[in-house]
Amino acid sequence: MTVSHAAAGGPPVAGLSPGKRLVLLLSRVWAWLFLAVMVLFFVVAVPIVGSATFVSIRNSQNILVAIVPIVLLGLGQTFVIISAGIDLSVGWVMSLGSVLSALAIRGSASFGAPIWLAVVIGFFAGALGASVVGTINGVIIAKLKVPAFIVTLGTSFIVRGVALLMSENTTVIGLPDIRAYGNEAMFYYVRGGGDQAGFHFLHPPPLPTDMLRQLDRILQWPVVVTAVVVAIVMFILHRTQFGRHTYAIGGNLEAARRAGIPVDRRLIAIYALSATTAGIAGFLSTLEYNGGSAVIGDPLLLSSIAAVIIGGVSLFGGAGTIIGTVIGSLIIAVLTTGLVMLSVPAFWQFIVVGVVVIVAVLIDQSRDLIVGRTSRGSES
Repeated sequence: MTVSHAAAGGPPVAGLSPGKRLVLLLSRVWAWLFLAVMVLFFVVAVPIVGSATFVSIRNSQNILVAIVPIVLLGLGQTFVIISAGIDLSVGWVMSLGSVLSALAIRGSASFGAPIWLAVVIGFFAGALGASVVGTINGVIIAKLKVPAFIVTLGTSFIVRGVALLMSENTTVIGLPDIRAYGNEAMFYYVRGGGDQAGFHFLHPPPLPTDMLRQLDRILQWPVVVTAVVVAIVMFILHRTQFGRHTYAIGGNLEAARRAGIPVDRRLIAIYALSATTAGIAGFLSTLEYNGGSAVIGDPLLLSSIAAVIIGGVSLFGGAGTIIGTVIGSLIIAVLTTGLVMLSVPAFWQFIVVGVVVIVAVLIDQSRDLIVGRTSRGSES
């Protein structure tokens, strides 16, 4: 069976020239280096342009909250792209998850369920409803052999229509007040002096209105939930047979079949997982905004794919990591946040992110070219 270099611990380096070894090393760490250099640049540039400070508790937490949906969409997309596929439906599946969870929370609360139980029911409604869409995608792709691009493109239109129909083309409102689950945090920090200054756990201290701006939320609950999901999928991808099969399918589909891997079942599960993480993103957006939006995920599809590519997942399949996707998401969030703080127009933000994506693809191709040449050379 052909196993990807990523799954086997990285590309072979024996027999490579120093120049090629350097290229391979940079291809593995360039995203980390780029993120560090970018943060350093904004730390210096932002105070020069204005009075703001780039590195602060509030700004760092805003960045973490901003990457929550991108990370969740990217997690499932990581499995899909490693398996040499693509999922163009995750943005609208996120929207469907938001609508389903909002309807479930509103309905269960109207029947007298306590708020915490309504939230739990909303979570399962959003995640399981989304997983149905992913399962359908996987069945058509695996069993009917229709290209993933076509299937998920068609599904995105269908899911879009279903979400708009269920929400009656408007935001689902009338929910009980669930904003505490989406906006409160694990820790609180009160800046300045006074008896309440310092860190507080779980509950913010009572503060007068004029001191609310001195209260910083640290690790808001959507960030905590996302961190748990990241840990789970990282374990699945890097420590289980399912993860090894995902790499093998992306590395060589036919070789995986001949090795006895249940390719069809694995592909169905991969697309179901992709939709499930998108549904969780929709649920968290419902908590944050206290309502379900049928369009909340539409602009996030390309950002999630960009995060996966920047994070080093090979577009040709068979290589990539979860931590790389998280770093890619951070790069996008830090880049856009820093440019906003520098008062750079929005269209330049799109241009810069596009350039970074192209650079990531070029680095990926150079790595694959070196590994391919090495493999052919060793075989001959």
